[in-house]
Amino acid sequence: MVDDAGPGRLAELTVALSLASDLGTGQPMEHGLRTCWLSLAAADALGLDTATRSAAYYVALLRFIGCTSDASETAELAGGDDVAFNAVMAPMLAAQQGEGVRHFMRHLAEDLPLHRRAGLVVRALTDPGMERRSLSGHCEVAARLASRLGLPETVSAPLAHAYERWDGKGHPAGLAGEEVPVAVRVVAAARDAEMWVREAGWETAADVLARRGGHAHDPGVVDVLLAHGEHWLASIGDDPCAAVLDAEPAPVATIRPEELDGALAAVADFADLKSPFFRGRSSGVAELAVVAAKAAGLSDGDAAGIGRAALVHDVGRVGIPSGIWNRPGPLTTDQWERVRLHPYLSERVLHRCTQLGPLARLAGHHHERADGTGYYRGASGEQLSLGDRVLAAADAYHAMGEDRPHRPAFTPSDAAAQLLDEVDAGRFGRAEVDAVLDAAGQASRPPRVARPAGLTEREVDVLRLIVRGQANKQVAVALGISAKTVGHHVEHIYAKAGVTTRAGATLFAMEHGLLTP
Repeated sequence: MVDDAGPGRLAELTVALSLASDLGTGQPMEHGLRTCWLSLAAADALGLDTATRSAAYYVALLRFIGCTSDASETAELAGGDDVAFNAVMAPMLAAQQGEGVRHFMRHLAEDLPLHRRAGLVVRALTDPGMERRSLSGHCEVAARLASRLGLPETVSAPLAHAYERWDGKGHPAGLAGEEVPVAVRVVAAARDAEMWVREAGWETAADVLARRGGHAHDPGVVDVLLAHGEHWLASIGDDPCAAVLDAEPAPVATIRPEELDGALAAVADFADLKSPFFRGRSSGVAELAVVAAKAAGLSDGDAAGIGRAALVHDVGRVGIPSGIWNRPGPLTTDQWERVRLHPYLSERVLHRCTQLGPLARLAGHHHERADGTGYYRGASGEQLSLGDRVLAAADAYHAMGEDRPHRPAFTPSDAAAQLLDEVDAGRFGRAEVDAVLDAAGQASRPPRVARPAGLTEREVDVLRLIVRGQANKQVAVALGISAKTVGHHVEHIYAKAGVTTRAGATLFAMEHGLLTP
């Protein structure tokens, strides 16, 4: 499924992560790409050396991959929607003191009643260390993930200081002036320029940059952006992804096939940080899916591809508010529709990476079901490959064994029973479920056969006993149910079989071979 013939472009994987972090920060997809393009142009104009230009390139793409590190805490602060909160606050990341507070008070959780908004604002303003804790965590996570992707310290070290400011009022270390890594100084100003141009046009963007120069931003970087930024942004063309990939400073960074799984595990952890209920789940699903794929008779290569798709299948979750994932009660219709979007978002992100493109559709199918009741496509039957079905079943089984805000984790045996019930309902096929249960070390059960007249297995059990002359109370004792329940079953049996007497029921059972277990 993934071409293992030779090294791939590491930039492609970071582009995918940049698109995903756009989702998590409430920005239009390609915001990070446009920031990268502008940063690289500014770095060239400043005459920076190749290593620094390369650092600016990757810092621009990965600066916000720490956004999932405190998404749940942010959602709690913002009335449930961390994505909307991030979008509202993005223009204020480099604001002057007081400017961000006013903006915060005007725009935080605008859809909530006034008394709830007031409570959230008070809570935020009475915790002066919140910004430092949040942004310091973002920096640490971004730096660690960059290292796991295989990027050098020349990239991870600036990411560890991604929110420092020229005036020393940034995070995590309060560096000032030229203490702030050059790549961070370039990217921070370029990001402001891209955002304000998009929001309000170049004239406003230029005014913001001029006011923030010497405060949040390096005056030298601001000067080159003011002189050429409008032209640079206009020159990116209609395909920012292709433009950014073509612009990577030489020598381009590569990733060998044997390094890919480790890099994808970093992507998995980026996605799973989104909620405490998801921590470690993508890696767990991947391990289960690989073994299950082999148990289902797929080749080692196909099994490896399914495992890789499993590592990144939930990256689209980043774009859905954490308040939805963490909700303890039933979802509203709107919330459920947003949940149904996450496989689509995963697929769109992965499609932008040539190495991962073959996995995109597989990842996008992980909530599809054999009977067409899944999402987001509603695919069914032959539209789903065995690999699709194995990943979906592995994902479902693993989810059943995880705590969720609305229920505790199922025991392995209960999860197995529930997955088999999904087979009976037609949502999964027997082949993929048996493979997953085998991989999980859970016993399956003999295949259930279709019963005549739509009889259930329990009704067949009752029928076998009553046709041999047992009274309802005796059947109840034998099956461990109440006599009243037996009576209901008998009524249903007679109605389905089209009989009115025990003799007629007996003949029906004999005609259809139901007396042999």
